[in-house]
Amino acid sequence: MADELPLARRDLIAVRLAEGQSVASVQLAAEFGVSEDAIRRDLRALAAEGLCRRVYGGALPLTAKPISARLGDGMDRKRVLAARAAGLVGRGELVFLDSSSAHVLLADALPEDFGLTVATNSVDVAAAVLARQDIDLLMIGGAVDAAVGGAVDAVAVAAVSHLAIDLSFIGVCGVSAANGVGAEYHADARFKRTVMAMSRRSAALVTSDKFAARAPYRVAEISAFSQFVVEQDAPEALLADLKGAGAEVLSAGDPI
Repeated sequence: MADELPLARRDLIAVRLAEGQSVASVQLAAEFGVSEDAIRRDLRALAAEGLCRRVYGGALPLTAKPISARLGDGMDRKRVLAARAAGLVGRGELVFLDSSSAHVLLADALPEDFGLTVATNSVDVAAAVLARQDIDLLMIGGAVDAAVGGAVDAVAVAAVSHLAIDLSFIGVCGVSAANGVGAEYHADARFKRTVMAMSRRSAALVTSDKFAARAPYRVAEISAFSQFVVEQDAPEALLADLKGAGAEVLSAGDPI
């Protein structure tokens, strides 16, 4: 019976990875009531079976869940974040929306008749902006990475390098005061860094699960962001760490 318990736990972790979710050792250890060493053994076994890619602090699915499939995940929570984040946008600005399911909702939430131009590398975000009658769309081209949901290759990097962005919203895969903001893919991290370099201000919408996630490629330090928009129930200790690292943290529950 004891031998069956690790196998059952391993099967549950494998299901999450198959669904395109990244997993963090510390979070899984707390959830299953076992040591991080036990979880690391599980992840080593799953990696040996070709079911995941191990990274520092956890593991990534071999094939990430595409953005189109993520649009229904936590939609209500992301919509609240998007509504709060839309208040950061000023009239006449050039706003960049990075590839992110939350940014599809942000495109809908942007203020009306503000004379905005939205640039994006995301197919889904571009479609949401195009449905608006009051926003000019600038599409950043290149080869579309299906896992990222947008173009992040050298062509896209070169195109965004010519922009003077007022405010960029950067998609994040993991956030911590110690490790900064991370991405799951090297090319995506490089593209995000370029967008931030071309931006006067950068912000990020952070669902609470991103605080437990570990991403292998660093995008930027916490202090490089102007604002983080977080959920109302985000852990206070983690928010204190972000503020201590120099970030302005805005709660989705606060008035705009």
